[in-house]
Amino acid sequence: MFWWRNEVRPGVWVAFTDAGAGNLALHVGDDPVAVLRRREVLEAEVGLAAGSFQYMNQVHGNAVALVGAAAGDPAAGPTADAMVSAGRPLAVMVADCVPVVLAGETAAGRPVLGVAHAGRPGIAAGVIPAALARMRSEGAVDIRAWIGPSICGSCYEVPEAMRTQVAQAVPVTWSTTSWGTPGLDLPAGARSQLEAGGAAVEYSGGCTLENEPLFSYRRNTSTGRFAGLVWTDE
Repeated sequence: MFWWRNEVRPGVWVAFTDAGAGNLALHVGDDPVAVLRRREVLEAEVGLAAGSFQYMNQVHGNAVALVGAAAGDPAAGPTADAMVSAGRPLAVMVADCVPVVLAGETAAGRPVLGVAHAGRPGIAAGVIPAALARMRSEGAVDIRAWIGPSICGSCYEVPEAMRTQVAQAVPVTWSTTSWGTPGLDLPAGARSQLEAGGAAVEYSGGCTLENEPLFSYRRNTSTGRFAGLVWTDE
């Protein structure tokens, strides 16, 4: 069920699911009842009530939503590519894009949590810096980051013009695939933006295309989505 899971600071947990947890997305043609049931199983596995994780309607932009504490409709969520909360459990879904999970705390020791969906458009548009800025506006200090599994620079082939366009915005994304064609290194781009924003990167996952236990859109366009998660024991 989990690719990686750890208590990253006292009472704060980060995890990335794998294909064993099943598809967690409602937008890929799966049975919605089955998807919601998988989400509930996942929540029970980590000791949370059903409907605790807030998901979002991801659109490859850079909007950041501030999420309240109360659970709402589990099938609904903000239209955004990043979320910030004062402790509400958060989820971001991917199948090659970069899932970024963030955790900080206020000067009084209260948690400030964040997630970001950093695909190619989001990296170029600065969704990660936007998420960090929103966390700091909520009082977060000592922000740490976890970069989940995503397609690597040796596997993510793109047209030459696209590589040039994205690299103009984030130079470290410039890459060449293992077979010698233009590529993009989105994990490197995510890391560079996190470090530039003062967030310490604690973990970076493997390549989705190279690892069968992970969903990969490049491997199968009909694939599901796995999730990056952050929650507290409270």
